[in-house]
Amino acid sequence: MDTPFRSSPRIVQPEWIDFNGHLNMAYYSVLMDNAVDDAYHQIGFGPEYQKTGHTTYVAEFHICYLRELHEGASTYCTFQLLDFDEKRFHSFTQLWHEDGWLAATGEALTLHIDQSGPRVAPMPADLMARLEAMKTAHASLPYPEQAGRKIGLKR
Repeated sequence: MDTPFRSSPRIVQPEWIDFNGHLNMAYYSVLMDNAVDDAYHQIGFGPEYQKTGHTTYVAEFHICYLRELHEGASTYCTFQLLDFDEKRFHSFTQLWHEDGWLAATGEALTLHIDQSGPRVAPMPADLMARLEAMKTAHASLPYPEQAGRKIGLKR
């Protein structure tokens, strides 16, 4: 497994640019979400897995906007698995410009879903094994500085 996982490139589209002339905040999430699909394929999630009657839902996602992206920018994401249990996993995504600077980070708590409910449900053993392999591969990575942050005014 890649350490950390690196997605294929994604390009900032013209229709994603806001009136300030840079990438609208919502599309940072789109870029990270689409890139994470590449990592999901490695874990075993995605369209094929959905045919089993199971899928994933993101329960919480926190973005830190670090630097502006502009139309036509080529980007990629890295994906780091921080932790998991039988029903959920905690991950961290970094959105990079092709020139090597960090544009944004995203921290997610994702749930494994039985679509017959829908309800949160345990993952099968093969997915648990893939998550364990990824967590082991990512164990040497430093814990991300932006992970675990909360929003609030410091008083």
